[in-house]
Amino acid sequence: MAKSLMKATAIVTGGAKGFGAGIAKCLKAQGAEVWITGRDQKALTAAAKKLGVHAIRADVTSGADWDKVMAEVMGARGRLDILVNNAGAGGKIAPTVEQTDDEIAQTIGINLTGTLLGCRRAAAIMIKQKSGIIINITSCCMLYAWPGWGIYTAAKAGVGKFSHSLYGELRPHGVRVTNLIPSWGATEFLNAADLKDHPAEVLRKCIQPDEIGTLVVQLCTMPAHLAVPDVTLLPMVQEISPM
Repeated sequence: MAKSLMKATAIVTGGAKGFGAGIAKCLKAQGAEVWITGRDQKALTAAAKKLGVHAIRADVTSGADWDKVMAEVMGARGRLDILVNNAGAGGKIAPTVEQTDDEIAQTIGINLTGTLLGCRRAAAIMIKQKSGIIINITSCCMLYAWPGWGIYTAAKAGVGKFSHSLYGELRPHGVRVTNLIPSWGATEFLNAADLKDHPAEVLRKCIQPDEIGTLVVQLCTMPAHLAVPDVTLLPMVQEISPM
């Protein structure tokens, strides 16, 4: 029997915009109590009011901020059922030799380190509960190699392989881990991907925030004895050749 999200507690990082907002919206619609995080207080406040969720300003690259998030959620609810590590950024999309050390560190920090810090804390909680699901949003860049995307690809590939290892660690405790691998999305990330000038028809056929939100709900509501370690979501308007 499919699980219900009524009374479930969820955290969605990068939840004020784009995929994160769509995921938070869909989880809330299914009855979950949702917290969104991000660095932009103004955007967080607006999104929380619109979606009817809680907001905490937090930088995923900060362990102290993660501790603050977990303390607030656990203080209010006493449990954590869903963590969606969605926060990320393309960083500087350019050949490696054109990037500074700081730019490389920033891309790795928000796309990889932030996920590791969140998973460490969520995993400890979920092991004690003997239940929960962690969904790490990666990118199809982890599967394919495009020039200029090397640093971002390294970060997302790191998340992907880490997710597999974490799945093995948490499976005996009844905790599931899913590596969700989307490609072109109708979000601000289009600017980094240089897709903003594509025809409107192409943009309409990219992955919409509510569509990835619906997929996250489906993953969270699968029977507890089943897991999906990896799922790739591609818009058919995007050609990847060869795959």
